[in-house]
Amino acid sequence: MLREILLPIHLINLNFTPITGSAYMHLLILSISFFILFAFELVYFKIADHYNIIDHPNERSSHAEITIRGGGAIFLVAAIFAATQHPAYWLPVVGILIIGAVSFADDILTLSNRVRLLFHLIAVTIMLFYLNVFHAEPFYVCVLLYIMVIGVINMYNFMDGINGITGTYSLVVLVGLQYVNLYKSPFIKTDMIWMPILACGVFLYFNFRKKAKCFAGDVGSVTIAFWIIMLMLRLIYLTGNWEYILFLAVYGVDSVMTIAHRLILKQNIFKAHRLHFYQLLANEHKIPHLLVSAGYALIQLMIILLVIFNVKLSATVIFSLAVIPLVFIYLLIKPGLMKLSHQFHPQNPH
Repeated sequence: MLREILLPIHLINLNFTPITGSAYMHLLILSISFFILFAFELVYFKIADHYNIIDHPNERSSHAEITIRGGGAIFLVAAIFAATQHPAYWLPVVGILIIGAVSFADDILTLSNRVRLLFHLIAVTIMLFYLNVFHAEPFYVCVLLYIMVIGVINMYNFMDGINGITGTYSLVVLVGLQYVNLYKSPFIKTDMIWMPILACGVFLYFNFRKKAKCFAGDVGSVTIAFWIIMLMLRLIYLTGNWEYILFLAVYGVDSVMTIAHRLILKQNIFKAHRLHFYQLLANEHKIPHLLVSAGYALIQLMIILLVIFNVKLSATVIFSLAVIPLVFIYLLIKPGLMKLSHQFHPQNPH
């Protein structure tokens, strides 16, 4: 048995490519960027504490203590770093900064829906212009892309409800995109993915805790959603492979199924609620936030690996393998969670 295990070892290529001076320099720049992002977050905490930029718990919240809001502003700094190193990407970075700035203003001032939507449309227009969509696609496709992008951004925002979920989920998606970028289909400069990965790492240090030091706020969830969907659409357009949309399958199924559920219940889908699958797990059944967040990220990672390493299965089969089990789990388990929730927490409005 040992001989059979050791026999193929000679087939392994041990001729590692030496690290060049430019690679060392790039690693140094990434390391310095990480520490600057970390320092920024600490400074931001001081500013947020001074100006009372905090999140107060309410009946719909998943937390019970006052917590600093807007820690996701770190993604704006990461975007500036990326543009500084690669000025050719100034256009998508402008979109990131616009949508991030208005989201941060909303975290502080609570803007009207019309104002938010206006700036979201401006940012998405910049994104689609950068992706050359207006020249490549007919009018109706452009309209559908507007709806899809704004839908994904709002989906990300709604899913940002418990400690760790936005950071871990985004980190998994970004690492998957970077793997594709490095080893399968190069589609963008690596720093345009490394920077949000570093920002996720710093943010998670303060957020992936039982008692979070800060929340992402709209500035965090909306900005990273915009960044990810920009990367994903660029990859899809360059490869022609729409299977990469499955990198957001877990969030997508939870969001779409929850919207359908609320429509059946004749609820206003634009109002805050606690009916997402993850909310029932974390809030009503007291499963630790970090466990739920890690579970979502792990399931999404499995789907990403399926997409990346698929060589034989058709797109239809891949979509079926990724989506149908998620829908089945949602439909099978959620009614039981709802029933138990009513038994033990009859005062909770659903």
